[in-house]
Amino acid sequence: MARRTSTSSAPSTPAASRPTPPVGVLERGISVLECFSEERLRLSLRELAEYTGLDKATLLRLLGVLVKARMLQRSESGQYSPGPALLHMGMLYRDSFDLGTRLQPVLHAVMQRTGETTAFYVRSGEDRVCLYREITHKEVRHHVEPGTRRHLASGGASAHILLHYTGSPTPHLKQIEEKGFVLTRAERVPEMASIALPVFEGDGSFLGALVVIGLASRHPEEAQLAGVAYAREQLALHGFLTQPPAGWTVQAHGG
Repeated sequence: MARRTSTSSAPSTPAASRPTPPVGVLERGISVLECFSEERLRLSLRELAEYTGLDKATLLRLLGVLVKARMLQRSESGQYSPGPALLHMGMLYRDSFDLGTRLQPVLHAVMQRTGETTAFYVRSGEDRVCLYREITHKEVRHHVEPGTRRHLASGGASAHILLHYTGSPTPHLKQIEEKGFVLTRAERVPEMASIALPVFEGDGSFLGALVVIGLASRHPEEAQLAGVAYAREQLALHGFLTQPPAGWTVQAHGG
């Protein structure tokens, strides 16, 4: 499914219902950056004030610093959007895992075999973050970019894998324990089906979740199961485990 980029227009928020702004300067800057999302790529000063609870004078000072640091950029129309420094930091974060050279061939092979989008997610706080992906060339498809964040609570097969293996509850516990994967259909996105399995390093450390996402009408359950079986083969060829080793225990997520 193609990703839409839009210029969000925040509804007018009564002052009484606005969020309480953070106190510290650093926390305020972070709160500004966290206003942006896949659905809110460009925001005005008014919208940022409503989302953060900060007054416009304070916001202008913060925005000036963030623009100078290239974490944000300001358009001629006065709207703000993420800047190139964030992309640079995101790439450093991704590279710090030292997984790309091993995982990307797996994702590509699974995408070629299944004909559907494949992605690898890790947990970050209460979100899941896409580190790597391979997009199918089919016209109707699920589209995700590296760095995309989704709330774990919003569901999706990879979310349940990440929740379980980082010590959080999931309604798919029985499926994970019995089958070692999570299969969902139209749980988060209507008409989409996804199947995800855990990825462990050779030493048994949990890395994240590999997911195959496709249009439910052309990706029936049999195709999903065949795809996850092939993913297991490919991961094993590149030195990854898809089941926790004997004696492995879930480590609670620290935030």
